[in-house]
Amino acid sequence: MEGFLSQFCVLLLFLSDSIVSEATKYPHVTCGSVVKLVNKNFQVRLHSHDVKYGSGSGQQSVTGTSEKDDVNSYWSVKGLVNEPCKRGEPIACGAKVRLEHIITKKNLHSHLFKSPLSGNQEISAFGDNGEGDSGDNWTVVCSDDFWERDSSIRFKHLDTEAWLGVSGRTYGRPIHGQAEVVATSYPDGSSYWEAKEGVFVIPTEAKDFSNTIKDEL
Repeated sequence: MEGFLSQFCVLLLFLSDSIVSEATKYPHVTCGSVVKLVNKNFQVRLHSHDVKYGSGSGQQSVTGTSEKDDVNSYWSVKGLVNEPCKRGEPIACGAKVRLEHIITKKNLHSHLFKSPLSGNQEISAFGDNGEGDSGDNWTVVCSDDFWERDSSIRFKHLDTEAWLGVSGRTYGRPIHGQAEVVATSYPDGSSYWEAKEGVFVIPTEAKDFSNTIKDEL
């Protein structure tokens, strides 16, 4: 039954891209939304999969992919364990969030291991069923009041104060051509991300018929 539900959720995510494009766009990224994040500098989507690093932490790898239709690029936006957010609530600039990989149920994570290609700080996916540790916590850095869907934002790691980015290097097999995602000491052009395809949960007071379809997905 669990396997069937996972496959059903993946199918809904595929279908949701066309539904979202046809529905009235709510301007903010909200708690509970499931999104793909595109790096503005390198035009790759934040991605993970059941492939572990062969060095460093040995945890599940996180990369960037140029493929637009890969379901392994979906991430759920949620609050911290001790600071949960309300489903459908706009994510404020400065808010602390976790990003959970939809397929493997691990959180976007960083720590003081070195990344395998460039030697920057490693980014991995960590935890079980969406629960990990403080290395999963990020601050949303943006210039407006809230995380706008059409604006570029940055993610700053709470534990290490490093910035989520892309090194510009690419992997060989078994993940040939995928980009190395890293954390850097200072933000640069590779630190900017934008929410693209996904299912955007809408606050109750903002719902119309189309938005209700998105919400139920």
